[in-house]
Amino acid sequence: MSPASTEPRPLLDALRAGTPLPAFPEADVARARRLVDDVGAASSADVEALPEALAGAVLEAAVLAGQVALPEALSGSSVKPLAKAAKKALYRLRSRGVTPPEAPKAAPPAAAPETLPTLVTVVSSTGQYGLLLTRVVRGGVELLQVIASDEQGVLELTRTEQSRGDIRRILKHGLQNGFGMEVSREEGARLLAEAAALNLRTRTPFPPDLEAALRHHGVQPLHEPEPLPAPEPDDVRRVLEGDQLHATPELAEWMPPDAEVRGLMEQVQAMAASPLTLTGAQRQEQVQQRVRDAARAFFTPEVRQRYARRLWRMAAFFDATQRAPQADIARGEARRLFHGLDEPFSRFAETLFAKVVVLAAAGAQAQAAQGTPAAGEPPAAPTHERRSPGGLILP
Repeated sequence: MSPASTEPRPLLDALRAGTPLPAFPEADVARARRLVDDVGAASSADVEALPEALAGAVLEAAVLAGQVALPEALSGSSVKPLAKAAKKALYRLRSRGVTPPEAPKAAPPAAAPETLPTLVTVVSSTGQYGLLLTRVVRGGVELLQVIASDEQGVLELTRTEQSRGDIRRILKHGLQNGFGMEVSREEGARLLAEAAALNLRTRTPFPPDLEAALRHHGVQPLHEPEPLPAPEPDDVRRVLEGDQLHATPELAEWMPPDAEVRGLMEQVQAMAASPLTLTGAQRQEQVQQRVRDAARAFFTPEVRQRYARRLWRMAAFFDATQRAPQADIARGEARRLFHGLDEPFSRFAETLFAKVVVLAAAGAQAQAAQGTPAAGEPPAAPTHERRSPGGLILP
């Protein structure tokens, strides 16, 4: 067999026997001899650097040694003749029952943690709201039912275990009946943390299980909630439409605190008892001025920010219930209230107090029609206690 042959097997024999191969550069021959002596350690890059015939001899050595790794690596080589030779080598190995080891199967992705909806109710006239938080526990779901106030923090808290089906029915009932809206679990936990911070600030005692609830939901009392965005140019237009918010079923029940209601009614009744002779228009203007004065006096910087956050939350609820115009107005009012812009004055704030007089007048007319003398008591917005199927009192 001629040592000058370029067939893989004769070349391999010549390399192993140390036969001179003058047809190839000495450096390449020396490198090829080292590779065939330890073909298991040969890399694809080393083989690709050899002349095609010497590379074929190294592949032949791999086949004879039953080494699959090198042909497998070279089967994808950018050197096309070498890739073709490597595929032939793999075929020969498979014919002998030698196959590449199977690549380890990727572990299936971990199942995403089960998430159930979180419900936050609408804000009441006194700034109270309900929160339903869920947490998957062994054997079921823990339902955390919270009543919180934006002035005092968490007022009531109960923890119960429910089945997944019961949880979904409770939350579905709340959403379908307009008690509130669905938020992310993270948002619900943030609201709980903000409420707990108010407990600490106002020294309102923590209800039992509140510390455990904070820990289970991975939060701590959040003392500095994010500020609301800065006002936008169109907010001036929105603030002039703020009275429309009181036409919504949710804000129709909002009234000023009892002390402010009594103070305004005392002023209105004092005007009615005044000996001054006034025209109807003059009397109406005086009443309107008392309403404006009462609203401006009540909406201090602290109260402005509190009502701004209430309106911001209600804007999200209006969005969730497909009432974009009301959401737009609520956000505009919220931004201006939060950042202390006075002029034009909030029509939402003014109408909050104007409702007191309107309701009082309506009550007086109803009593007069029934022949009952008016008692002079301040009006109260209608309240209807609502409960979720799980027993949560919804503000």
